[in-house]
Amino acid sequence: MFDLAPVRAAVKPTTIICSRRLDEYLSAIGLAVPVVLASETFQETGSFKFRAAYAAAFHSPHRQLLTASSGNFGQALALAARLLGKDCTVVMPDNSARVKVEAVRGFGATVDLIDTGAISRKARVEALAAKLHDVDVLSAYDCARVIAGNSTLGEELAALIDRHKFDCVIAPMGGGGLTAGIIQGLRRMGSQIEVFAAEPLLANDGARSITAGTIIANSEEPATIADGARTLSLGKNNFAILKDGLAAVIEVDDAMIEEAVRLLYGLANLKAEPTGALALGALLVARERFHERRPLLVVSGGNVDSAVYARIINAN
Repeated sequence: MFDLAPVRAAVKPTTIICSRRLDEYLSAIGLAVPVVLASETFQETGSFKFRAAYAAAFHSPHRQLLTASSGNFGQALALAARLLGKDCTVVMPDNSARVKVEAVRGFGATVDLIDTGAISRKARVEALAAKLHDVDVLSAYDCARVIAGNSTLGEELAALIDRHKFDCVIAPMGGGGLTAGIIQGLRRMGSQIEVFAAEPLLANDGARSITAGTIIANSEEPATIADGARTLSLGKNNFAILKDGLAAVIEVDDAMIEEAVRLLYGLANLKAEPTGALALGALLVARERFHERRPLLVVSGGNVDSAVYARIINAN
C-alpha cells in the first residue's frame, strides 16, 4: 500500500455541483433524478490526472519520468515532476489538442510529438527510454501508483454519500485508471456503492473486455472526440479491479458526448472536455437504467482546445 498522505495534501478536493436547471431538464425528458456532479475541472492542471501523476512521481525513485499521453496525464506529470524536482518527457500524438501540448511545455516538460500512424506511442517511449538515464517509464493508467492516486477521489466520494444522498457513481473510462481508482477508494472506505463506467462507443474495448472476461484491445487508436479515452486497451492492473468491481459499462456515441458537453455548459455553467462529459452522456443513453436512482457523475476534466469547444457549443 502506498502512502497517500502526500497526495491528499497536494490535490484539491473535488468540486461538488448541484444544478437545478440540469435536474429540471432531465425531468422534462423523462429522467426525474437529482444529479450530483463531482467536477475535477478545478483540480491542479484541470483534470483528475494530477492525483495519479503526483502519486506516481512522489513514489518514483528515479530522477527522470517518461510517459505517453494525449495531454491530461502529460501536463499533470509535468507539474508533479516540477514540484518534486524531477525531469519529465511526454510523448504526445501530433494531433493532440494544442492547449494540452502547450500546457505540458508550460509546466517545464519536454514534449515529443509523433505521428501515431507511423509509430506507436509505446514504440517511441521504448526508444526514448533506451537513451535516457535513471528513467521511470510511467503508464497514464496501468500502474499501481496511478490507481492509488486516483483512489483519493474514491475516498472523497465515499465521505460525501451521506450528505448528498447519491446511490451510484458514473465515471468516464479510457484505460480504466480512474474507474479502478474510484472503486479502490470507495471500497477502502467501506462503501459498496455501484460504479458504472462511461466509455465512447468508438473506443468500446472496455465494454467488450468486461463482457468477454479478458482484455480485448482496439486494433488502432480510436478516433473518438473524447481524446482522453483514445486508449488501445484497459490496463492489466485496472482490469483486475474492474472485471468484478464495475456494475456495467455504458457506451456513448460521439454525438451524445457533444450534447453532454453543451448541457454541462448551458445548464451547469461548467466547461468540460468531451471525455469529462462522458458520464452525463451515459446517463442520457441509459436513462431507463437510472430511473429513480440518484447518480453522481464524475466530470473528469476541462482541458479542451478552444476551437473544438467553440464548435461543440455553437452546434445546432
